[in-house]
Amino acid sequence: MENSKSPYDSLKFKTIDEYHDFQAPEIQLKLQELREIIKESLVDCEEVISYNMPAFKKKKVIVYYAANKHHIGFYPTPTPIIEFQKELLPYKTSKGAIQFPLNEPLPKELIQRIVKFRDNEVR
Repeated sequence: MENSKSPYDSLKFKTIDEYHDFQAPEIQLKLQELREIIKESLVDCEEVISYNMPAFKKKKVIVYYAANKHHIGFYPTPTPIIEFQKELLPYKTSKGAIQFPLNEPLPKELIQRIVKFRDNEVR
């Protein structure tokens, strides 16, 4: 019987660079682009691995993200999903997650606004 475990089950990433390096090259580029968008939007944030995913925190985690087969999962928690619901209509969302398809450009301005909203919410 085929093992249904995720490759992440046995790996525990220590840094965002380590997480990115584990991904396919084309996904690494998209992850790095998202990382830079987030860093441009936050002042004095710390890059961490939380729940085995890249995350950016101050007192609390502001946002997380993760690579998936066909999209990048962006996890800003539930309130930004509600706040930006109309602008997020082109994307698949759930209570606290947004899926950015790998074959589409990242919505830089929207991500920046979500990150800043979340930063203000945590303060």
